Amino acid sequence: MDTLAAGVTQLRIQRFVNVYFVETGTPGEWVLIDTGLPGSKKTILEAADELFYPGSHPEAIILTHGHLDHLGSARELADHWNVPVVVHPLELPYVTGQALYPPRDPTVGGSLAFMSRFFPTQLPNLEDRVQALDADDPSTPFLMNWRWLHVPGHAPGQLAFFREADRVLIGADAFATCHHDSVPAVLLGLPKISRAGTPFNYDWEAARRSVQTLAALEPKAIGCGHGPVISGPQAATGLHALADNYPVPSHGRYVHEPARVDASGVEHLPPAPKDKLPVQAAIIGAGMLAAGVAWLLTGGRRKSRKQSKAYKRAYKAARKSGTYQSPTPPPLYRGGVGS
Repeated sequence: MDTLAAGVTQLRIQRFVNVYFVETGTPGEWVLIDTGLPGSKKTILEAADELFYPGSHPEAIILTHGHLDHLGSARELADHWNVPVVVHPLELPYVTGQALYPPRDPTVGGSLAFMSRFFPTQLPNLEDRVQALDADDPSTPFLMNWRWLHVPGHAPGQLAFFREADRVLIGADAFATCHHDSVPAVLLGLPKISRAGTPFNYDWEAARRSVQTLAALEPKAIGCGHGPVISGPQAATGLHALADNYPVPSHGRYVHEPARVDASGVEHLPPAPKDKLPVQAAIIGAGMLAAGVAWLLTGGRRKSRKQSKAYKRAYKAARKSGTYQSPTPPPLYRGGVGS
């Protein structure tokens, strides 16, 4: 666990996804922001017991957005603690099973995009636990010293959280504090302010504006959904550098036309570019199969030739030594039964 700021603790789960324990200001009261991947319940409960007291529970769970690496353990934890799960209204259709997020874009390039092909799309249903925050009230439920900001582009109802008093920012996946396009860099936790999960960004212009909005806050300490804590002058400097030179990919499904979303889910999707990988994988697989068959056939012929030569040598040796005997004639078969 790492301290982001007074009363704010970052817990890294499985080396690449973060959750946050945020104290409300009332002794013993706190809120959990995000819940990690499915299967993170035990790790989070143990951390809560260590940070506060055995059996401690939050006032609520607040999700920055509903992607599986943020919502994954929300159902189990909410049931265990009997607390609500709070989201932005635009996230409701996705976390209640009414809609699916805009499809990921594996053609955008990079190791994360390659791996995204194999990520599940269905999410746990939070229907009887979830509640929407008030979109007209910028104060954060249960955390009155914090205000939330709507930062779409990566998820329709993505939230970031800012505490004005000490300029602390929890940036969700509006950006990352590691090189998020590189899986090894994410796993190593090397600090670097960069764009977040490219295959999941459905609106690149909105993603750029979200980073610019957060950079204007001049944060002094930053924690995101992925990557280590970054504090000091490099926090604002790095975020401004990203905002001023936001790297939009050269190709991809949403680069030239975003997905459009509304309160019920996805309203419009641009055409999906052809994903060459399945075809390339099929060609490579067919080539490997053909090579294997050829090897087997070639190896079989070589084995037959070797056996034939060995038989001829043995035959000649037996005839020369006078020990050769003709083989016994095979039995006759009538009606398929030997006699």
